[in-house]
Amino acid sequence: MTHQRFKAVLVALISVALFNLAAPAWAGLPQGNAVKDPTAILRDALPFEQDDIRQLQHRLELTSDDLRAKRWSALGKTVSRSQALLKTRRNTILDAVPEPLRDQATALLSDVDAGLEQMAAQVKAVDKPAFIVDRRTTLTRIGDVERLLVEDGFERAIPSEFDALPRLQGRAVVNISTTKGDLTTVVDGYNAPLTSGAFVDLALKGFYDGLPFNRAEDFYVLQTGDPEGPEIGYIDPSTKQERHVPLEIRIPSEADTLYNETFEDVGLFKATPTLPFATLGTLGWAHSANELDDGSSQFFMFLYEAELTPAGLNLVDGRNTAFGYVVDGFDVLEELGVDDAIKTVTVVDGANQLKAHA
Repeated sequence: MTHQRFKAVLVALISVALFNLAAPAWAGLPQGNAVKDPTAILRDALPFEQDDIRQLQHRLELTSDDLRAKRWSALGKTVSRSQALLKTRRNTILDAVPEPLRDQATALLSDVDAGLEQMAAQVKAVDKPAFIVDRRTTLTRIGDVERLLVEDGFERAIPSEFDALPRLQGRAVVNISTTKGDLTTVVDGYNAPLTSGAFVDLALKGFYDGLPFNRAEDFYVLQTGDPEGPEIGYIDPSTKQERHVPLEIRIPSEADTLYNETFEDVGLFKATPTLPFATLGTLGWAHSANELDDGSSQFFMFLYEAELTPAGLNLVDGRNTAFGYVVDGFDVLEELGVDDAIKTVTVVDGANQLKAHA
């Protein structure tokens, strides 16, 4: 218990020193189980409106509680209801998919059918490991259908004052090769277009290649992106000035993205961002302790610690921009420190989604 208290105090102090954050209103923040799977967070963050496929997704994700408690009867009922939902709402789901993509969606839903059949068989066999594997595969296929539902060319409204900044229209897969190994990340331009755009733009320029990790705080953050020399950010060759990216946070319940405003600024103390700092390897954009709009090139990877980051109680949500997630290479991430460096940052997919300006 003493060790846990020490870690909690340590992280709280780090939080204030690192981000100059105000103390949270503990009693007013939401409790409960945080969604800690980056692929689930990314599925939920897709901008589309089709409630049936979303309901199917959430039903399968919520089987985790019953699975942990070995409530096999409840699991069987959930799988059965999911099969019934897909059977009765299949045409409605397909009608929402653009016609040129409908055959692809039809094939994917057939894969979902097969996955649900496999999950039902694993319930009867009381085979937990096989159930988990089949559920993961089925949810991946559901996510593939959901991506087809996103409107082609979808873009968030961005204030005109940021017209000169690059923006990412959609998502990109980015590989971060380090001295300890490789990390695969998904960068989300749907919900953080300017931050994602700045990151992908700098990656394509080779800006991050060879840079060290300049800050490592156990259980909290691993930071990089500080260039050699006196500058602390990216100098735009056209303006000869440091390029700044605003604080950018989306909330599912709000129509407009917050720019250069924290949750405290707008009185949203119970809000959860569309892209929360809820899992190991959340990508965050760093800014100074004094300003919200002076982030330039430095980013950090959130080192989620379950004991110290319960749902709704971390000190980063609503104060820093999350713009993506590590989806592979977690063993590498946990080994990295200030003695390590980035070798290369490579945009594997989605570079064509980058726009240089509005």
